[in-house]
Amino acid sequence: MFERRERVPNSCGRLRKVAIGLVLATCLLFVNSAEAHGGEVEEDAHDSAAECVVSEADYNKKLRIGTIFIVLVTSSIAVFGPILLAKLTSLKYNGLVFTTIKQFGTGVIIATAFIHLLTEAQEILENPCIGELGFEATAAAIAMAGIFSAFLVEYVGDRVLQIHAKNKQTPTTMGLEAPEVVAGKEGTGSSRSEPHVHDHVHTHSHGAHSHGPVVNDKLAVIVLEAGIIFHSILIGITLVVSGDSGFATLLVVVIFHQMFEGLALGTRIAMLPAACASLTTRLLLALAFAAITPIGMVIGVGVLNKFNENDKHTLLTMATLDALSAGILVWVGAVEMWAADWLNGDMRVAGPVKTILGLVSLTGGMALMGLLGKWA
Repeated sequence: MFERRERVPNSCGRLRKVAIGLVLATCLLFVNSAEAHGGEVEEDAHDSAAECVVSEADYNKKLRIGTIFIVLVTSSIAVFGPILLAKLTSLKYNGLVFTTIKQFGTGVIIATAFIHLLTEAQEILENPCIGELGFEATAAAIAMAGIFSAFLVEYVGDRVLQIHAKNKQTPTTMGLEAPEVVAGKEGTGSSRSEPHVHDHVHTHSHGAHSHGPVVNDKLAVIVLEAGIIFHSILIGITLVVSGDSGFATLLVVVIFHQMFEGLALGTRIAMLPAACASLTTRLLLALAFAAITPIGMVIGVGVLNKFNENDKHTLLTMATLDALSAGILVWVGAVEMWAADWLNGDMRVAGPVKTILGLVSLTGGMALMGLLGKWA
């Protein structure tokens, strides 16, 4: 009995030592794990900081300067082509040729807004060099501001034009119009044509729908071009500062991008009524598009060895302009182009051939421009 009583304390002592050993081992494992995790965090932070500085690379400047002229020529052919085609030929604006180009261009604008600009803005804002923004929908919110801004510009512009038109009306003009209309309706038998009352409020019709003052069409084109210009200058800079390994691929994508957008914008410029846009005005609008991407490329060449695409302020600026441009193009593409043509314009009453051709062109523009989004 005595020996059995002596073994119990010895067993308890051994258990106590084992328990203390396990606790110490657990603590050591926890400390080592914490140190390893801290080392990984520090290493990740160091790598992240290293990625956010200017990267030194050898750029082929002669190649980049040469491609400026390639992009300029491509953009010019695409945007000036529809304008010269309309001027030098007898093609109708509502014919099959212009319908195909116009609907293809609408699809291009829609795809550019969503797939190229809005997606790119979201990706930029997720860059670790920016840090935590605290609001996941920043890109969408900026795009929404772009939509509202485009709407506001057109709305205010339309109201200003209406006020201007009312101020131009004289008492004599307002008094002469009604009797002549009444006389015409009563059938007085007079063969004399009515005098033209020029009150600066010209109207034009797209099928069965009237858009009011034709100057609004010019305003819509200017808003469209503003949205395109905002991101086109960024395209030029991005192309030049990209590395030599991916430069050739990106150049091909930019060329097709400029061709598609140029056709979309050039067709809309070509269809502007002569009452609000002379040939000189149309050519100047086209020239602005043709020159803006090459201007961005020239800027890129100038800052080639200093430009840091991972700088926080640079990233925020690029994301803001991309998202803002996306919003503007969503408004113009969906409201002024897509809905205006198909719900209120000539496509609403178009025949089967023209309707099918328009739908194929519209979806074709979306698909091709969306496909380019895989590379740029």
